[in-house]
Amino acid sequence: MIVTATTHGIRVCVETQYQSEYSSPSQNHFVFTYRIFIENHSDSTIKLLRRHWYIHDVVSAMREIEGDGVVGQQPVIEPGEKHEYVSGCNLSSGYGKMYGSYLMEKVTDGKEFMVAIPEFNMIVPYLYN
Repeated sequence: MIVTATTHGIRVCVETQYQSEYSSPSQNHFVFTYRIFIENHSDSTIKLLRRHWYIHDVVSAMREIEGDGVVGQQPVIEPGEKHEYVSGCNLSSGYGKMYGSYLMEKVTDGKEFMVAIPEFNMIVPYLYN
């Protein structure tokens, strides 16, 4: 399933996938990947400066992650263009969720603004039954 959110003309789409080959349910280790598409539907060239994540796992405390850019990059996205990347998350259970925000900058004037990352679930497929 893909979830989306649009803030200030910036559309963020997220798609998740359970990685069974890297997971070990008997040891409470569940690995998920998420693919993110950032589409610039605004009139300005933007730069992604920072990310801020909230990670909820049903069996452990909420984690908060902040840092520069995404997967080692601070992409510049022109109007009408998109940036795509894949990252991952380890959970102690087969069910969790993430959401957060990006700090963006308009390249022309240096004005910073926040863009929402929509909440998405990470669920081991056999829990759907």
